[in-house]
Amino acid sequence: MSASQRRITFFTDDASDTRFKGPSTGDERTLLTDQLAIQRATLELKCAGLTEELGERAAAPSALSLLGLVRHVTDMERRWFRRDLAGLDVQPLYPTPDNPDNDIDGAAADPDAETVAAAWAAWRAEVEFAERLVAEAPHFDIEGHSPWRGTVSLRWVLIHVIQEYARHNGHADLLRERIDGAVGL
Repeated sequence: MSASQRRITFFTDDASDTRFKGPSTGDERTLLTDQLAIQRATLELKCAGLTEELGERAAAPSALSLLGLVRHVTDMERRWFRRDLAGLDVQPLYPTPDNPDNDIDGAAADPDAETVAAAWAAWRAEVEFAERLVAEAPHFDIEGHSPWRGTVSLRWVLIHVIQEYARHNGHADLLRERIDGAVGL
């Protein structure tokens, strides 16, 4: 779609957008969990109303798609909260030993509604687990082990996951605009 052909629409209007209505002061738990909730809701909003279009790729040669991003953040949540902090013996849902980038590379270029629904269900399950783990944690100094970083605290993981979502939400901005011209925060 060329710049002259694109139709500029916004994801949501300010009145109905509740993402930024949370507190801007408060304790660490309140602020960090609110910021993470904003980033998660932003990804959902950037994908709202799309099914098959979730598989549309970024400009060649990139395999990046909105569906690939959903799959990627699903495994990112799974890795940090289930495996590294909770210490559960879980395998990634999408990456494989032969293709560690299968979350992105393996996302269907023309997904059906069932594939998209399954990706969202997996993401919601990982978010639910993470939210429960954070809510039940007595403090943010609890530690886990990451093969990549070594010992990590819940505090560090929350900050890292927030920045990971923020980075990928920037990708989602570009992908969504490329699909149908929709832009927004």
